[in-house]
Amino acid sequence: MTSAPELTVIQVPVSDPRVRPLLSELGHEYSTRYGKDAHAELSRYPDEEFTEPHGGLLLLLLERGEPVAGGAFRRYDATTAELMGVPPDEVWGRIWTHSAHRRRGLARRVLAELEREAGTRGYRRVHLTTGPRQPEARGLYLATGYTPLFDTAADPETIGPLPFEKHLTAQAPTGEAAEL
Repeated sequence: MTSAPELTVIQVPVSDPRVRPLLSELGHEYSTRYGKDAHAELSRYPDEEFTEPHGGLLLLLLERGEPVAGGAFRRYDATTAELMGVPPDEVWGRIWTHSAHRRRGLARRVLAELEREAGTRGYRRVHLTTGPRQPEARGLYLATGYTPLFDTAADPETIGPLPFEKHLTAQAPTGEAAEL
């Protein structure tokens, strides 16, 4: 793995034009892996669910402002942030890295930033699911301290969406976002 370039983390609304290319590539990849159109699934929830005070969408930008990775979270319950954009019976996620920038630790950085931001909003737990055909995501969550809520010895294809959770360390909430 090579080291990540200097990056800027910004929070943006889903409607920000820098988000669309990443989501388009993600939709194409999921359609390829799962054999159905993922583009509609990626926009299943209203954009407001990924904005303050209960959610957020973060982008990692290169020095030139090019988005290379990102992720989103929304409120799952009063103490839990969800890093998935759709219900657990689906497989589409909201954490991604542009294909030209993979294997550089960017997904790990996105995950850490999302956890940090969720913690400042008062969330104490993160819940997420990933699809059975996404071994890279499964490996990332296991490597970053997430607890699998499924039998890891079972064939992922027999389980369906793979749920994980992680308890966050307490962080001081900030501003109005602290009022969950």
